[in-house]
Amino acid sequence: MATTPLTAAYTTLITVAQLQALQQSSPQHVMVFDCSFDLSQPAAGAEQFAQSHIAGAVYANLDKDLSAPHGALSHGQTIAATDLGEPASGGRHPLPSRERFAVWLSQVGFRNDMQAVVYERNGVNYAGRLWWMLKWAGHDAVAVLDGGLQAWQAAGGAVEAGEAVSHFQSNFELRPALRTLKTAAQVQQALGTPQTIIDARAPARYRGEVEPLDPVAGHIPGALNRPFTSNIGADGCFKPAAELRAEFDALLAGHDPQTVVHQCGSGVSALPNLIAMEIAGYAPTALFAGSWSEWCSDPARPVERG
Repeated sequence: MATTPLTAAYTTLITVAQLQALQQSSPQHVMVFDCSFDLSQPAAGAEQFAQSHIAGAVYANLDKDLSAPHGALSHGQTIAATDLGEPASGGRHPLPSRERFAVWLSQVGFRNDMQAVVYERNGVNYAGRLWWMLKWAGHDAVAVLDGGLQAWQAAGGAVEAGEAVSHFQSNFELRPALRTLKTAAQVQQALGTPQTIIDARAPARYRGEVEPLDPVAGHIPGALNRPFTSNIGADGCFKPAAELRAEFDALLAGHDPQTVVHQCGSGVSALPNLIAMEIAGYAPTALFAGSWSEWCSDPARPVERG
């Protein structure tokens, strides 16, 4: 049965009050996704969800739902997946194909006429992944719950425990991508051009002083460094748009914002920077999803330190 789409969509951030109003006025057109995760303890996110989550939320697991299956490395260090196409990127958290992602959205009952709201317990490190993937699938009506679960609970929002509420399967249809995905080859070919790479890793990793996860330390030549945590204020929400704009203007220092490509270790924590630039009023920028974990897998690619 067809439903009437929302008349207005939230496309970057949504406040607790705005989400509550939307749930009151159009509950059939809103789906909330809990993206809580912990890289050091992959099972922790699902456990946290089972303990407490926004009432009615669906759990989105970074490893199982928002990444391609990990299997044998094919030629070129891309994880090989035989069903629903090869991964869309390399790296430690390879993007699934758009087709695989659409199947998952359909399985959880998400429709093209719905507003998606994504949140977590740790800023936007993991929720940003689903935000970007929905844009990449051609769905613009997706917003980050500013302040996450903590803001929701502080405002007295309803929470529940246990498994996610089941939904009837839908038929989510892919649309033309609304965000740009860059490959390692494209980034490498553009070295020395006006391309502006922003690396979201911690400064010590960016400089190559430590490397706890990948086999090579350092960064892509010419990359600028802005740790992803720089976008969140002491209240757990994104900094005001004007403050973010001033900070990115200072970082870019004359570089054309339209040339920006975001990266991090595996393409996940780069997304708070990408979202922050849009909050600040910049046009959408590109993502190198394979990021450093894919870049350094090929010894022929140049590396810079310091």
